Amino acid sequence: MNSPYSLLRFPVAILGLSVAILWLSASLGAYASQRWRLFQEEEREGFNIVLTATLTLLGLIIGFSFSMAISRYDQRKNLEEAEANAIGTEYVRAGLLPMEITDRTKDLLKQYLDQRILFYEERHDGNIAPIESRTAQLQDEMWTVVQSAAHAQRDPVIGLAVSGMNDVLNTQADSTAAWRNRIPQAAWILMGAIALCSCTLLGYGAPRTRWVLLAILPVVLAIALFLVADIDSPRHGLIRVLPENLAALQQSLRSSR
Repeated sequence: MNSPYSLLRFPVAILGLSVAILWLSASLGAYASQRWRLFQEEEREGFNIVLTATLTLLGLIIGFSFSMAISRYDQRKNLEEAEANAIGTEYVRAGLLPMEITDRTKDLLKQYLDQRILFYEERHDGNIAPIESRTAQLQDEMWTVVQSAAHAQRDPVIGLAVSGMNDVLNTQADSTAAWRNRIPQAAWILMGAIALCSCTLLGYGAPRTRWVLLAILPVVLAIALFLVADIDSPRHGLIRVLPENLAALQQSLRSSR
């Protein structure tokens, strides 16, 4: 599936491309400085003010983007915990249902739990569709079971089981929405454009004999962009939300039988 985030899903590619492109822009700035000196040395103070302002703006934008990525990471982590709590609670409440459907409900919840763990652990986008399809199928089956119990016996006790199943479905929807909530593409375009301008200005104003300095800023900026992209990429990043609470619940349910 093509999307504007196709490249941003792979933080390591962002790192490599950023280093190459930003270093090239700094080198082009240095080359232009040697060919066409657009300002005199006495005007360097004004040039340094422009360079400093550009770098400051870039730092602010990267800082805000990093904060956005962290908040989304924390949200995904909290929702994973909420999913585990909802499934565990409903598993217990399933005992309130009529005896003939209690075991069926618990078995469906275990299968559902397995699918949710697979969703968090899977790193290939092509394998997500079957997991989501199976998850939706199990949700329909679980809701049908508790719905039939509610129709057969309308009382507050059955209502607890129905409410718990509703929480299971809602937390899954919230988690899926959180995984799709990414840093806007416009923010990435803005960061890239200002980073290119900063490196070009740095190269243009750098001393001719210090080409090694041209590599420092591109590498630092590339690492910063990589870190933001990595945290913002829930499936392909190195820093990921692992289903620790869901896995702990799975182990608990297996040991209880």
